[in-house]
Amino acid sequence: MDYASQLPMMVPAGGMYGPASMSPLHLYQHGARGTRRGDHGADHHVTLRSALLDEFRANKSRKWELRDIFGYVVEFSGDQHGSRFIQQKLETANSEEKQIVFDEIVPHNALQLIQDVFGNYVVQKLFEHGTQVQKTMLANAMEGHVLPLSLQMYGCRVVQKAVEYVLPEQQSAFVKELDVNVLRCVKDANGNHVVQKLIERVAPERLTFVQAFRGNVYELSTHPYGCRVLQRCFEHLPEEQTRPLLDELHKYIINLMQDQFGNYVVQFVLEHGTPHDRAVIISKLRGQMLNMARHKFASNVCEKALITAESESRRLLIEEIMTPKHDGVSPILAMMKDQFANYVLQRALSVVEGEQKEVLISKVRPQLMNMRRYSSAYSKHLMAIERLLERCTPYPADSTKDNAISGTTTDVLS
Repeated sequence: MDYASQLPMMVPAGGMYGPASMSPLHLYQHGARGTRRGDHGADHHVTLRSALLDEFRANKSRKWELRDIFGYVVEFSGDQHGSRFIQQKLETANSEEKQIVFDEIVPHNALQLIQDVFGNYVVQKLFEHGTQVQKTMLANAMEGHVLPLSLQMYGCRVVQKAVEYVLPEQQSAFVKELDVNVLRCVKDANGNHVVQKLIERVAPERLTFVQAFRGNVYELSTHPYGCRVLQRCFEHLPEEQTRPLLDELHKYIINLMQDQFGNYVVQFVLEHGTPHDRAVIISKLRGQMLNMARHKFASNVCEKALITAESESRRLLIEEIMTPKHDGVSPILAMMKDQFANYVLQRALSVVEGEQKEVLISKVRPQLMNMRRYSSAYSKHLMAIERLLERCTPYPADSTKDNAISGTTTDVLS
């Protein structure tokens, strides 16, 4: 997951994550000293670091062990350097050391560290290296708070980690908590990652929230996060769950091709879908190739269709590119001049087969020579097309290759 673009979310003590109707989570006051073992009832909200943490940060020459910080695990977990230290030590700690760390965090301090910029990594390590009993207890501490944690920048990472390591029954409990609010979660910058992880890791029959996607396929496809969730559905769910979603998708194919997010969903189905779904999409492209090729987003779908189509469908799409319009407009010339369609033409040249290949080249080359002779405005487009022609067939003796525009350009097909 890429969280680089997300800024830390500061929430004042006593605030809430999620809607006001939800129970407030225990928030972690950064820099506060954690409770010592057996002293969970005390409320230690100290603004200054403990002397032990100060020494840890200052004394780099001392060889520190986990036992040196027992009683201060929560405070160290909330510190950048302390958190990193605990993470490293948990990977090789013995069962007794892990249990002591676990007991200081779970259950009383789990929620505050799950939401902490540094503490969340320690909790993730507990899921990775703890016993199954410890993982179950840690997940139990999260139950009742799965939705607000999923919507929180750091909490969502821990929820995802939990999904990977807890037993199926607890996975189902997580799903149940998100059921009513799954669409809100899908459209959230943090929550969508949790939904994707659930779809990837939980048995399909337990994913009851998928039902909520029906009737919302267009809205989800055109959403920056919803489009990702739909792709995970098509990737991991069985036919009985995806068929209603795909049938709904097909109603909006032309519009989705032209959407900045929807085009990715259509491309995904072209590449990973069934032959039937691929054929339905390609049939919608027929008669629209030039218009779609000149569109910023739909041009990507045209390229994907040329790559994934079965031989006869590809032949028909390329035939459409070569056939002049009723008004005499040459699609090939229009595509060569267009900033998006020229890439579709290049793709056609790279996948065309048999006799049709010779015909397409014979139609492209004269247009290329004329454009090169009378205009320098399309030099980048033309050089890429020229390279493709060189790969396909040698230039004839009287070609204008020797007069080629100097310079280099990125080969869009490499």
